Amino acid sequence: MMDPSKLSGDCKIKRSTYSYIHAHSVLSLSSPSLLPTSTMSAELKAQKRQKFEHVFSVIREELLTHFDGEGMPKDASQWYRSNLDYNVPGGKLNRGMSVVDTVEILKGSALTDDEYFKAAVLGWCIELLQAFFLVSDDIMDSSVTRRGQPCWYRNEHVGLIAINDAFMLEGAIYFLLKKHFRSTSYYVDLLELFHETTYQTEIGQLIDLITAPEDHVDLNKFSLEKHRLIVIYKTAYYSFYLPVALAMYMSGIRPTSGDKDGYALARSILIPLGEYFQIQDDYLDFAGTPEQIGKIGTDIIDNKCSWCINTALAYATPEQRAVLDQNYGRKDAEAEKKVKTVFEEVGVRQKYAVYEEDAYKRIMGLIETIPAGGLGQDGEVKLKREVFKSFLDKIYKRQK
Repeated sequence: MMDPSKLSGDCKIKRSTYSYIHAHSVLSLSSPSLLPTSTMSAELKAQKRQKFEHVFSVIREELLTHFDGEGMPKDASQWYRSNLDYNVPGGKLNRGMSVVDTVEILKGSALTDDEYFKAAVLGWCIELLQAFFLVSDDIMDSSVTRRGQPCWYRNEHVGLIAINDAFMLEGAIYFLLKKHFRSTSYYVDLLELFHETTYQTEIGQLIDLITAPEDHVDLNKFSLEKHRLIVIYKTAYYSFYLPVALAMYMSGIRPTSGDKDGYALARSILIPLGEYFQIQDDYLDFAGTPEQIGKIGTDIIDNKCSWCINTALAYATPEQRAVLDQNYGRKDAEAEKKVKTVFEEVGVRQKYAVYEEDAYKRIMGLIETIPAGGLGQDGEVKLKREVFKSFLDKIYKRQK
């Protein structure tokens, strides 16, 4: 087992060096985020990610410099560094990089060094929020691995100290917001948005935990409405609305009243989009092959309150319902096969195909309520259709 104090890297980049890195590295590209993801080369995607990761190196040192400046002992500083390195930068980073993408779309041109840095800081605040959620969730679920390595709490000498580590990841968000945005007109908006989104996600987590505990299967608690609430509160707000709303505040879009409020309009599009994304994810867990999705689907054996089981429950005959009751959530390959057979019999694949087309048309219809020239006053940054189309294009008909 590993000692967390030895998990960190030694990359240190000061904020003052960021402009040099941006201007002189191969990462100085002409608005790469404005390109649809599907048209980007693998090399360009890697460069875009590397540029974003440079900013993490900067903010990590800011957090540690503040920590050391408070007179904290060396072993505590090493632990904090390990916590940050192990839990924050290892994911897909889609949520964080979406902030940068959205600011670029709203501005309509490449960002300055300072604009990029601030957008990326907001993106990393989302990744810190994600890390806070995941470290906590792994403890609650008694999970074993995360992102191809042991869950943080399962490392030697960590254990339930991981609970406090999760709190520190969350606290880092507010240190960074104060450091980089305290003097802006939208600082309080950022604080309120992060607090509200955190609370919404925790509400969704509560519903999920009491509806579908892994060690107690009760399909009577399941329903498509319960699934909808879990998806909206646990996923859609922080994964879809949060990145766009942060970018809107940074870009100077102010909340207004009535049907001219860009934030209400953005929410009305992004929450259904997030719901579509999660239903798609649930479907791929059942229907996608390991080669296709890069993992083995486990929703059935893990007693997940997924769209597939709730759809099956809505259409199952009494005999099929009995099969589901007897086999869902069991750590048994034969039981899993029986559940999948019922999924096929009730037509989960066909129902998903209908759902996907309907969701796409519905979301496109919402996007088209935004005026072609953008929503907002002349001379101001306007909310654009392209913000939402970029999300939808990445998701529609995805196979992994």
